Formats: sequence, structure tokens, C-alpha cells
Amino acid sequence: MMTSNRQIILANHPVGMPTAEDLPLQESALPELQDGQLLMKNIYLSLDPYMRGRMSKAKSYAAGVPLGTAMQGGTVGQVVSSKLDGFAEGDFVLGFGGWQDYAVQDKTTLRKLDPSQAPISTALGVLGMPGFTAYAGLLEIGQPKEGETVVVSAASGAVGQVVGQIAKLKGCRVVGVAGAEDKCRHVVEAYGFDACVNYKDDDFETRLAEACPNGIDIYFENVGGKVFDAVMKLVNDFARIPLCGRIAHYNDTEAPQGPDQLSAFLTKLLVKRVLIKGFIQFDYAHLMKDFVKDMSSWMQAGKIQYQEDVVDGLENAVEAFQGLLEGRNRGKLLVRISEDPTR
Repeated sequence: MMTSNRQIILANHPVGMPTAEDLPLQESALPELQDGQLLMKNIYLSLDPYMRGRMSKAKSYAAGVPLGTAMQGGTVGQVVSSKLDGFAEGDFVLGFGGWQDYAVQDKTTLRKLDPSQAPISTALGVLGMPGFTAYAGLLEIGQPKEGETVVVSAASGAVGQVVGQIAKLKGCRVVGVAGAEDKCRHVVEAYGFDACVNYKDDDFETRLAEACPNGIDIYFENVGGKVFDAVMKLVNDFARIPLCGRIAHYNDTEAPQGPDQLSAFLTKLLVKRVLIKGFIQFDYAHLMKDFVKDMSSWMQAGKIQYQEDVVDGLENAVEAFQGLLEGRNRGKLLVRISEDPTR
């Protein structure tokens, strides 16, 4: 039985980009299991943009990670020992094991996985929180209709890649926005997007307008910044904007420069009768059964594809997370903490 555990802890509230000083790798003792608990060996750690907010002391929709404790995050792992009814040694589970080798979990955080149904890593991606975020945000807030134009920012990311494919299934024209030419090619060739525009191009706004000749009916917002500004120039009357994330601003340390655009922005919302709604995926927990049924059937029918970007080693998690905030990942970003015995 293991008695020690490597953990990446939150030592400081980062200012700007998180660093290894904010998130050092340490070794600690494993606590003894209590009745109703199990010990899981983490195999995959999910890295997601929301984690930047958990590192902050600013008030948000969920409590931040306490200083001196392991950074939180979803994990897939294998049960090492169990004092929890219904879970046995060797079972594969989805939990909230955090940035560490091993985690003690109870039934409130666990779901048993069947490796014969889908790769266990997908429980952190297309069949997990990112996929559900895409499903709930697009269908409940976006409410896509056949023939409408849907624009998706961070189109090749864990959420964006699913949003675009569901929108295509609903008969929409789908335009992605990404930060690299290979990302744009991938979403068009692998996911069937109608077009994709690189926001780093000098003529980005012109190219976006050309890709959306009938304007924009739905904008799935993951990024903010110049992408949001360009989209707002093209929105149609009664456009819908599911506000999922603003990753371009997560490391901001001061107010944006330039003139105050709020008044003009609110006027645009009024005149165009635009709906913009922020959401968190757990607000739509009642849709989870529908999501699992629909997404599983779409995947089995080959209608939904996905891409994973897997980084090996817990010691590389901080650098990988920095890359996520800078857009360096390709698809759903995972850290493989230990060997996956199902592959």
C-alpha cells in the first residue's frame, strides 16, 4: 500500500499567469481510509479553464481552492482499496481527485466507468463535463434552428469541438474561430465545420464577415477579447449568445485600455434584441440523462468525433495548464498521471 502521495498544491493566489511557484509539486502522507471512502489511483487529470478561477481569491460561483491544499480537478482513476459499498479494487471511476497521484473519495464525487463502452478518458471530455457544457449551453440557450449560422470560439477546444458538431446535427451553418491554421483545418476536416477563421490574422474581421454572409444567429462564447468584438458587429436580430467562458481575460491584472464601450454594447443588445446568458453546466443537471443518451448514440453512429491532447506526467501539469490558457493545446487537454491499463 502506498503511504506517500505527490500533490500539486495551491501555494499562492496567482497574479497573471500561474507559475510553478504558485503551484509547487510536493509530497505528503496519504490519510487512512474511513468507512464510506475509497482510495483511487489517478490515471487522467482534466485541465480546464475554470480552474484559473479556483486559484483566485475573488468571489465566484464556486469556492476557491484553500491555500496549502491540492489543486482541484476532475480525474479518472482505478480503485486501489475500498471501504465504500458498490466499489471494489480494480474498478475504474470518474471522480474529483485533483492534481495528485492518489485521492481519497466518497460516493458524492464518484461514478463507475465501463471501459468496454468508451475509452475511460472520454469521461473527462466528450462524455464528461466539457461535452455536457456544449450540449446544455447550445441547446438550452442557443436553441439552434435549421439554416441558422452558429459561430464557435475556441472551436478546436474540448467544448468548442462538441458545440460545432451538435450545431451541424441540427442543420446549422457552423463557423469556428481558432488561433492557428492547423486548428482551423482540423475542425473543418474532422468535425465538418463549414468554415473556420484564425483570429490572429490581420484581416480576421473581414474573413469572419465573409464566412457569415447571412450574419450570426448564435455565438457560443468561450474567449472574449477581439473575437467577441468582431462577432458583435455581425449579430442578427434576436441572436443568442451562450456565455460559457472568457479565457482571453482570465489572467488580466488591470482594467482594459481604451474608451468605455459599455453604452454602445448595451445599445446593440437593445436594438438587436440579443439574448446573452451566462451559464454553468451544473445549472442544467436535469439534462444529464438526455446528454448521456444522445451523445452516446451520436458517437456510436460516428456523428461525433473528438480530439484529446495528452501530456504525460503530473510534474508537467503546470506547464500544460499555462499552455491551455495560451491556446497551445489541441483538443481536450489531459495529463496522464499513471499508465492507463485499458489501452
